[in-house]
Amino acid sequence: LAISDGPQVAFCMAAAHGASVFSLGAGSVSFAQIVKSCEPAFAAVIGALLYNKAVSKAKWLSLIPVIGGVAIASATELNFSLAALFGACIANCFAAFKGNENKKLMETAGIRERLGTVGNQFAVTNLLAFLISTPIALAKEGSRFPEFLELCKTSSVVWNNMLASGILFYLYNELATMTIKKTSAVTQSVANTAKRAIVILGVAIALGESLSPTKIVGSVICILGVLLYSNADSLFPPKQKSA
Repeated sequence: LAISDGPQVAFCMAAAHGASVFSLGAGSVSFAQIVKSCEPAFAAVIGALLYNKAVSKAKWLSLIPVIGGVAIASATELNFSLAALFGACIANCFAAFKGNENKKLMETAGIRERLGTVGNQFAVTNLLAFLISTPIALAKEGSRFPEFLELCKTSSVVWNNMLASGILFYLYNELATMTIKKTSAVTQSVANTAKRAIVILGVAIALGESLSPTKIVGSVICILGVLLYSNADSLFPPKQKSA
């Protein structure tokens, strides 16, 4: 992996995840999910302005039910937080840059010969992101590391949840990278937003929470919006520019 190829993707990955965690800690989970559901719009704008990636009018319009569905599903638990808003917006920006830079990296001449599969590319990027994040984590939380070790010694729940969370998070992000390879940064962001609606329903079922009509309706709108986005250009073909 050439020096100029990977670090920018790794930095965007580390920044996007760090800002997401910050936004979740600064306010309610629902509020952070609403702001982060706007990620496809960030990806579309940044892709169009900085990466010359055109998005059809039909797909722009289909983003409305995708984003609006998550907003509706989360609205009943909304608690406004300026810090959470700022963190989630920063996370959206870096996620958009990460998706577009990942796509550009995949299209780099000779990258397949150097790295092999997309999974290998993600593994290298993830290791670089870990190295970037470690100094910041130690500076911010390093003083509590002995407390964390003691907790690990006395609680198997910490180990089990940390292991499960790490494996699932890695697999989810590797699959997201493969999605970018097959489609585009905006499409991956749309799928990521649909995931939030599914998470809302899944968490409610797993934790035995009540599924309010608002959550169900919002989630269904979001998922249907993703279906519309996927077929937008087939249903409403863009007009060909005359020569």
